[in-house]
Amino acid sequence: MYDLGGGTFDISILELVDGVFQVKSVGGDSALGGDDFDRAIVQRVLEARGLTAPSNGQIATLLQLARDAKERLTDAESTTLEFEGAPFPVSRADFNSWIQPLLNKTGTSVRRAIKDAGLTVDQVKGVVLVGGSTRVPAVRAYVAEQFGKPALADIDPDQVVALGAAIQADLLTNADRQDEVLLLDVIPLSLGLETMGGVAEKLIPRNSAIPIAQAQVFTTFQDGQTGMDIHVVQGERELVADNRSLARFRLSGIPPMAAGMGRVQVIFKVDADGILSVAAKEETTGIEQKITVKPSHGLTDEEIEQMLLDSIDHAEDDMQRRMLAEQRVEAERLLLDGAKQLKENGDLLSADERKAFEQQLAHLTELARKETNHEVLKAAITQVDELARPFVGRIMDRAIGKAAVGHRMEDF
Repeated sequence: MYDLGGGTFDISILELVDGVFQVKSVGGDSALGGDDFDRAIVQRVLEARGLTAPSNGQIATLLQLARDAKERLTDAESTTLEFEGAPFPVSRADFNSWIQPLLNKTGTSVRRAIKDAGLTVDQVKGVVLVGGSTRVPAVRAYVAEQFGKPALADIDPDQVVALGAAIQADLLTNADRQDEVLLLDVIPLSLGLETMGGVAEKLIPRNSAIPIAQAQVFTTFQDGQTGMDIHVVQGERELVADNRSLARFRLSGIPPMAAGMGRVQVIFKVDADGILSVAAKEETTGIEQKITVKPSHGLTDEEIEQMLLDSIDHAEDDMQRRMLAEQRVEAERLLLDGAKQLKENGDLLSADERKAFEQQLAHLTELARKETNHEVLKAAITQVDELARPFVGRIMDRAIGKAAVGHRMEDF
């Protein structure tokens, strides 16, 4: 569905199978439309007349004249725009060249939507034109070029949405209708939750067809942890701070265990109406907490589009920040475990070994606090791991020795 109206452009990739329409992906540009075509004409008139500071009245008049000229060029090869008593000829060829950069912008959105749908252009079997601006011959030619086939334009592009809505309303309210058409929508923005370090972990990616359910198991971070905060977020950025907060709740009653032993399954479910249900369940006790939210509440199409554009513009920087946050979490985990083992099993180290280990932990602590390069932090974590390897071996030997006390070899 190639929808180019007066102020916005939307592209939707749909699949129809046995009366079921499934939206595979959506995209577009909330600041692109036929009004920009009008402004392209106005700009040429102003340049030709040498008007560098036109009044608001002149701009308003020119926009209306440009819109009329654009509509005449749908059928005519040329037309004349009369502005303040002076004619300004506009040919279709000139108009096509002026709006070509705008058409190219729609092509970027088209290619992205096809990629998001997991398809190639050759797999798209038809293109339906929607919106009054698709009457422009250059638009139809461009769409045919992009998809390698003429667009379907047998339905009035100004009425196609209204007609579709009326048909769907009839299907939903008329029990006597024998035919049935089902529309399956997609998630416009990814849904996930916050993990340690302020990282956004996506459970349901954008453009996933609904209804959908996804589950993932998370573990406790600290020894004796008896609760877990669940922060539900929406968006495409890698860190929670750059995404939209949807809901928060706390799962309490987790049995106190060693770090990593407590397991909490988090389930995200989105129904056909776009309602999100989030449940967190501790696997040992079965204790569970739930919450329900509507992800699309309060978001305009323009805001959704801006969030997608921001994720593209900041993709590389976001990934670097995410990797740094993850390495800091790993460093914190290693430092906590190192301090614990020094307290409980420090006697297994010689004085020199303990000093070297403590110095390495102190160095890692300093890096985790100040370092902004995740590769440097990762290298420091590896150094601590290498230094601790003999220490870990002795701890394991001690644990095995304690477990073997009072048993014969046959018992194992």
